[in-house]
Amino acid sequence: MGRASTTRGAPAVTHLRIHPSILSADFARLGEELAAISTADAAHIDVMDNHFVPNLTWGPPVVQRLREVSPVPFDVHLMIEDADRWAPRYAEIGCESVTFHAEAAIAPIKLARQLRSNGAQAGMALRPATPVEPYLDLLAGGELDLLLVMTVEPGFGGQAFLEVTLPKIRRAAQALLGSQVPVALQVDGGITEETIARAAEAGADVFVAGSAVYGAQDPAEAIAALRRSAARS
Repeated sequence: MGRASTTRGAPAVTHLRIHPSILSADFARLGEELAAISTADAAHIDVMDNHFVPNLTWGPPVVQRLREVSPVPFDVHLMIEDADRWAPRYAEIGCESVTFHAEAAIAPIKLARQLRSNGAQAGMALRPATPVEPYLDLLAGGELDLLLVMTVEPGFGGQAFLEVTLPKIRRAAQALLGSQVPVALQVDGGITEETIARAAEAGADVFVAGSAVYGAQDPAEAIAALRRSAARS
């Protein structure tokens, strides 16, 4: 799944992609932590506002500066209220992919189009309890580049993978087969060498891994191991 990007600096979409989440990195050494994942396909940047989720991370100024020193593209995941107002800003500052939550967007089609017009790929995320069925027409209509199915409750890293999300991933993967343009299917939460295989078998092709990468002694080897586990499925 996925499409070759025509937007600013975004990588061509390949079948299986690993996006380490810097939420699990050492915040005092973020420049070095980004350099440590240079073999990844992108860095996953969790933006939280302490309203949509009970956690607070960083905003546009920090993300912009980190993007300037990162060796890999940025896959921004906005866990914020008022996504319609703030999401386009992350495209404007150079982030290659920007994902907003369906639960926080008033006009998702308009927002996705604005993100694309600002040079970024447009993604939409669903919390574990949010069904995919109400968004099937949107997915089939070619308005999105990525669908993110959360496999934990958003807000904190280090949570265990929710097995109950696997049928939803399968339904989403089946629905994406009917899209007018290929759409990547991303999963985020509790991704390990074990769970990545199950998520890939269910149809996911982009995997966000936090502690599995940054908790390893060798992040590059951890990324390679995750790729191998996903490919075996």
